[in-house]
Amino acid sequence: MNAHGAIATTVETTPSPAPAADTGARTPEAAGVITGARERIDDLDGRIIGLVQERMAVSAVIQRERISSGGRRVNLSREMEILGHYREQLGRPGTALAMTLLELCRGRV
Repeated sequence: MNAHGAIATTVETTPSPAPAADTGARTPEAAGVITGARERIDDLDGRIIGLVQERMAVSAVIQRERISSGGRRVNLSREMEILGHYREQLGRPGTALAMTLLELCRGRV
C-alpha cells in the first residue's frame, strides 16, 4: 500500500530493444550489416597482427645475420625504401604505419 491507502502496483515495461545500440545503427538491417562487417574487421585484425608478428621474426633473422657478419643492426637505406613504399600505397598515414612497423621490428635480437 502507498501513503494514500491504495495498493501500489508496478507495471514493468520492457523497452523495445534498440536496433543495435552497440553498433549505432537505427534499423535492424543496418545493425546486421555492421555486425557482420565488424566480425570481418576482427578477423582481418587478427590476420594483420599475425603478419606483423611474422614480420618481426623475419626482421630478427636479418638483423642477427647482419650483426654477426660485422654489419649494423639497422639498414637506413632499406628503411627509407620501406617508408616510401608505404607512403606510395597508403598516402601520408602509410608513412606513420611503416614507422610503427619498423619500430616494432628493431632491436629484437
